Amino acid sequence: MHLPTLATLAAMVTVGTAQLTKVNDFPGTPTRLGMYINVPKNLKTPAPIIVAVHHCQGSATGYSQSTKYVQLSNQYGFIAIYPNSRSGGGCFDVASQATLTHNGGGDSQTIVNMVKYAIDKYGGDPTRVFSVGTSSGAMMTNVLMAAYPDVFAAGSVYSGVPAGCFAVQGSTATQDPPGWANSCANGQLTKTAQQWGDLVRSYYPGYNGTRPRMQIFHGTSDNTLRYPNYQEQLKEWSNVLGLTTSTNKANTPKSGWTQTIYGDGTATTAKLVGYSAQGVGHSVPQQEAMDLAFFGIN
Repeated sequence: MHLPTLATLAAMVTVGTAQLTKVNDFPGTPTRLGMYINVPKNLKTPAPIIVAVHHCQGSATGYSQSTKYVQLSNQYGFIAIYPNSRSGGGCFDVASQATLTHNGGGDSQTIVNMVKYAIDKYGGDPTRVFSVGTSSGAMMTNVLMAAYPDVFAAGSVYSGVPAGCFAVQGSTATQDPPGWANSCANGQLTKTAQQWGDLVRSYYPGYNGTRPRMQIFHGTSDNTLRYPNYQEQLKEWSNVLGLTTSTNKANTPKSGWTQTIYGDGTATTAKLVGYSAQGVGHSVPQQEAMDLAFFGIN
């Protein structure tokens, strides 16, 4: 394991009692995203990695302050990576052909390069890489799970849309990153589970390995990325993961929420788990303890 030197570090951003570090020698390729990281003193060997991807009009530092992954990184000894969008609106590219193609470029590959950097530099565990995200970050997490199933073991998404949904609608390719897709955001774009699954599989043709486990949160009163996107995500990943049965449990984990477990297993071991949050808008509040439990970090 190689610890960062002073030459590799930039300004330290205080997050409660923790500090988030900008990595200066990360090249940012191919799309020049900023890389912020927390490498705890009690780092496990090898260390799990959680990538936490912010929402539109957000930032790495802002997301680190509104979530608890940095503090939990210090508690449990995992590496926390916070990518920082380069776009003026703070969104990530989840729609271009490059970002939706394995090793095709785009923001998705830049984030994967952050993971590889953390594995090489800080002793990250390549078998225990996870991603969480909110809104645009949830969309990116879905994209990462779809295009890079060889890198990520699991994802947890808060108020997102299916992988490829913005591209299917046809956003403006000349925008950087590609622009907003109204029909998808409004929950008007529906496909069969097979169609969604085929779309995901097209992002890494020929891949026959294990697919990431997925945990999906969505609020019924979401007026930004509307609630039908919840079922579309579940359809997508149930097909990708080969799951055909599901079980609902009301008022779980809290009143008004409905938990759906696909296939066998529990909320922490199943391949696909969904949470519908009655009356919750955009976005569902982060459930960090549930994320760590789903990822098997303890």
